[in-house]
Amino acid sequence: MNTTTKQTETAGPAGAWNGSNPVAVITGASQGLGLALARGLAERGWSLVIDARTPERLAAADYELSKLTTVVALAGDVTDEAHRADLTEAASNLGGASLLVNNASSLGASPMPTLAGFPLDALVETFAVNVVAPLALAQLLLPQLREHGGELVNISSDAAVEPYEGWGGYGASKAALDHASAILALEETTIRVWAVDPGDLQTQMHQDAFPGEDISGLPLPQTVVPAFLRLLDERRPSGRYQALDLVGSRRTAADAEVA
Repeated sequence: MNTTTKQTETAGPAGAWNGSNPVAVITGASQGLGLALARGLAERGWSLVIDARTPERLAAADYELSKLTTVVALAGDVTDEAHRADLTEAASNLGGASLLVNNASSLGASPMPTLAGFPLDALVETFAVNVVAPLALAQLLLPQLREHGGELVNISSDAAVEPYEGWGGYGASKAALDHASAILALEETTIRVWAVDPGDLQTQMHQDAFPGEDISGLPLPQTVVPAFLRLLDERRPSGRYQALDLVGSRRTAADAEVA
């Protein structure tokens, strides 16, 4: 575990304020979208509890983010019950989570297999990471989120709503996560539950989905961070959102002001 005691004096627009920084728990935060979101929140003064399966990458993220805010970085797998308990305890020690971002995901296999040939053990692992683990971590953190009137973000995908060849396992798991998010939103009326489709991004997961292909033309993860921050700023109702719609509508409004 790596921690730092550095504190900032202001908190983000959303989240609890009890004389200390609001706390966000972000899974899969050593690279890609998870790291970009962690960086965006850190710059706003959020304290962070982050995890990843690769200790070396997580240590690098911790080193960077700790220059901005308080960070607890715990290496581990979100499918591990003890690891989820550690994340929950770390958030509690910082004052309780106001935000949970279930970002860690698994493709299941690379290159992407058809459903007819999808290894069943890999399919089970995909659902364990993409559906069961997010719900299990949410169950543990819900008391903290309720106390702070916070937010739960489940990272979705267009593969959850559109059928793409080879994306059956991943897409089905994200569709299940979307549905679980919608039901949780009905049941948990004191918090907001958002399923967010970030769109196609230049990430390692996307590269793994298309091994050997050039994905350099895709947007970088940091380009969609303003969409997530907008959800927090405006405290939008629970629901499913597309990051590009949020970023695009904000740009449209800004353009209208200039005109």
